[in-house]
Amino acid sequence: MGVVLPIRHQPALPDSLIRAEAPGEEAVPLDVLIVGAGPAGLACAIALAKSNPELEIGVLEKAASLGEHSLSGAVINPVVMHELFPDVAPGELPFRQRVDAEAVYLLTESRATKIPTPPTMHNHGNMVASLSEVVRWMGEQAEALGVNIFPGFPAESLLVDGERVVGVRTTATGLGRDGSPGPNYEPPTELTARVVVLAEGTRGPLAQAWRDWRGVSSANPQIFALGVKEVWHVAKPLDRVIHTLGWPLPRDTFGGSWCYPMGPEQVSIGLVAGLDSHDASLDVHEALQRMKLHPLFAEILAGGSMLEWGAKTIPEGGYHAIPERLVGDGLMMVGDTAGFVDVPSLKGIHYAMESGMLAATTLAAALAGDGPADTAALMSYDAAVRASRIHDDLYRTRNMRLAFKDGFVVGGLKAGLMTLTRGAFPGGRIAMGQDAESPRRPSTPVPFTPDNEKTFSKVDAVFKSGNQTRDDGPSHLTVGEDIPREVAEFYARICPAGVYELDGDALRVNPPNCIDCKATDVIGPRWAPREGGSGPRYRLM
Repeated sequence: MGVVLPIRHQPALPDSLIRAEAPGEEAVPLDVLIVGAGPAGLACAIALAKSNPELEIGVLEKAASLGEHSLSGAVINPVVMHELFPDVAPGELPFRQRVDAEAVYLLTESRATKIPTPPTMHNHGNMVASLSEVVRWMGEQAEALGVNIFPGFPAESLLVDGERVVGVRTTATGLGRDGSPGPNYEPPTELTARVVVLAEGTRGPLAQAWRDWRGVSSANPQIFALGVKEVWHVAKPLDRVIHTLGWPLPRDTFGGSWCYPMGPEQVSIGLVAGLDSHDASLDVHEALQRMKLHPLFAEILAGGSMLEWGAKTIPEGGYHAIPERLVGDGLMMVGDTAGFVDVPSLKGIHYAMESGMLAATTLAAALAGDGPADTAALMSYDAAVRASRIHDDLYRTRNMRLAFKDGFVVGGLKAGLMTLTRGAFPGGRIAMGQDAESPRRPSTPVPFTPDNEKTFSKVDAVFKSGNQTRDDGPSHLTVGEDIPREVAEFYARICPAGVYELDGDALRVNPPNCIDCKATDVIGPRWAPREGGSGPRYRLM
């Protein structure tokens, strides 16, 4: 196997994501259209509806029901939830339990050595939650305020008039494998808005296309990690929040694991690995399966059973990867779409919500009159973010994740100095390239056979995600031409859902397996929104 350089084989974004077409007469008019019903999009909708109940607010969500595509650890800093819902008693918020004890371990293949908890990772007083449950609950609050939520409607493209975004077009449904209309065909829906808010989450295709179209860059390109997660029913309660470093990841791969209690009978366990890894054989799903056999986790999971499985990508570029501006003519970006994740503290949900609330404050003022929002007025959102704790927290840890580009040991030493100096060391910016530009060295993976009791194949894991994708629909994945064998093997390893397989020396693609984690969109084949309701149906994630 030769060295793999993924960028050589990655297709360009399709031109169809930006459509300079006038909306049809049947387009649905709204004041504000939010693309994505995650924490950022729903927080924006709720705060805006509270500020101005007269506005027509719509939220598009590609999942069949709210929360079905939402996945996170999740230990949540509850501060923003309390700010958004000041009249809701803390005990009525959708959290599982409070963090009262925690531990961090350095793993080898057979041992776990407890180490001091890094200051950035202290979680005492934060709340463990299922993000799926949080999103469903927030959706109920939004609908009670009159927000129009449209589940099962992925946004396929932005509609633009000159340089202004004026709406979106959703994906069609009922297409056959060849893309032609089938017996259950429903054409795309068009929705117009005075402002479109992109809350697509990680690697949103509309945000990528808009930034390319308008030339909106950042000091560093965004980099990503892939997280694979399971929720287990367990025989005895877990008494602490656990994080680990080291094994089973390669030494030059940034990442770690978690295991969180989710009430007396459930735990969330997962593994995250940076997609800038130099190991071409990295398989995060398989690494998680091996990790569950480690004595530390085997004891926790003993007598239990896996309830649900999922995977997603996480933006890790931090402060230097935030877009140089967060708004344009008729458009705003919030949450993971803008990269508001602080990797050293493992937090992103409360930043996503805060960005949505800041966007809502700007929108309430900018839409006080009639007609499209003035772009200069929307820029106050950009200024508000840069004056907020989002900016302050990400700036303080601006180089910590980036320090690990030189390996785990060197990165750990640098990160320690950055913690002591509150980010002053080394000053400036550590430059990074795209994940797809990171060369992957050849290596021979160690064979692993799952037992289907404690460890599972990718196919069996996808079943546990509740995947509901039609087998006879068109592919939503664009693969480069003439993919060499070593690149096909790389795709097959990095994809956690078994979408890519080697058939002899040829690459075989199984689009129905996709659970929308977007890992290969980062380093290979492009992902695009598909028929509404496709993909996973998470309930506990």
